[in-house]
Amino acid sequence: MIRDITLGQYYQTTSRLHRLDPRVKLMGTMVYIISLFISQNIVCYALATIFLIVLIKLSKVPFRFIVRGMKAIFFIMLITVVFNLFLTTGRPLVQIWHLTITYEGLKNAAYTAVRLIYLILGSTLLTLTTTPNNLTDGLEKGLGFLRIFRLPVHEIAMMMSIALRFIPILLEETDKIIKAQEARGADFESGGMVRRVKAMVPLLVPLFVSAFRRANDLAMAMEARCYHGGEGRTKMKPLVYKAWDIRAYIIQACYLALMILCAIFIPTPF
Repeated sequence: MIRDITLGQYYQTTSRLHRLDPRVKLMGTMVYIISLFISQNIVCYALATIFLIVLIKLSKVPFRFIVRGMKAIFFIMLITVVFNLFLTTGRPLVQIWHLTITYEGLKNAAYTAVRLIYLILGSTLLTLTTTPNNLTDGLEKGLGFLRIFRLPVHEIAMMMSIALRFIPILLEETDKIIKAQEARGADFESGGMVRRVKAMVPLLVPLFVSAFRRANDLAMAMEARCYHGGEGRTKMKPLVYKAWDIRAYIIQACYLALMILCAIFIPTPF
């Protein structure tokens, strides 16, 4: 499961989505997430599905590589679906012992599962098509208006970029620790869920030690290079909007407007 996490990784290829300005992709991700939470019927989810399929095609990232990261959230999604199934009041459909599956619970469970899947896929697509440096520049430039409120925009963007950059590094470190312990006779695959969770506990100590060591090395490297924040810093490759970026903004606005109209005027069939 550790090897299947794709969030935070960058997939090197040449596509129109890769060439987009990172500010456009950040805004598009926000628009897509907002559209998922305003979706109220099948038509809205159909539009969200078509929009996501088009983005995946434009990205040229293999669909198997994107979906591989879904294994990591399977249990979270399963718990959420079960809670919605059995803890939502409404018209009863099925009685299982003292638990009742309601019509409203089934609808909420289905919508929640689809919403979680699309949210993870959309967020993963952002990191797969944007390098950490471009993501930092896009966050800093896009959130520049917050400087009016004296917020450290550059530092916030830098922390988010470092966090995303550390995800694949820590995953690789975890994979190395697992292989080293398996070579010494550790078993992480057999047994039930409780046994597997207990077997993962010995991984935490070396993983935390490695994470703190890397964080300390990074801090010393930044200090050695006289890093003191974003004040007075310039960019080697400043972000400049191009014609396709403007068209992408227009497409995002049209998509969000269409989703809002569908949510308002198309009645929920359930």
